[in-house]
Amino acid sequence: MKNEKSFSRQNRRTFLAAGAAIGGTLATTRANAQKASASAAKHKVVFELNAPAPSGWDQIFHNMDNILKIFGAEGVQVEAVFFGRGLTMLLKKNTDYEQRLKEASDKGIVLAACQNSMRAMRVTTEDLFPFAAQVDSGVAELVRKQEGGWSYIKGGE
Repeated sequence: MKNEKSFSRQNRRTFLAAGAAIGGTLATTRANAQKASASAAKHKVVFELNAPAPSGWDQIFHNMDNILKIFGAEGVQVEAVFFGRGLTMLLKKNTDYEQRLKEASDKGIVLAACQNSMRAMRVTTEDLFPFAAQVDSGVAELVRKQEGGWSYIKGGE
């Protein structure tokens, strides 16, 4: 009986460790695929949205769609960084924009929430749409992208 419990606990630990390893591998693979896609893209565009609703919220979708339409055949990577008052666009309670955001994500646009703004606004990961990515700092993400050769577009009015 004691050996059965010990064996059962060991199996459970092994199973959990394997699950964690697979999950980590999948997350790393997805991140590496996004990096490879960005480096292979001829055009790389990062949008900033730091404005409250509705200032420019509709416009950013038009801009992102235009970029995809015009440069899509040549290869394009698009990311939108939401921070400050713009972070509210990525909140689950923002049902007015949920469908458009999901469609943008499905097209391969990275929708990134600033963790600094999240902390300041007491927003948790669970408050965000599940397709939202997170970056440590919205401003730092914009700097990193521009240093990496990305074109910068300010969203909002």
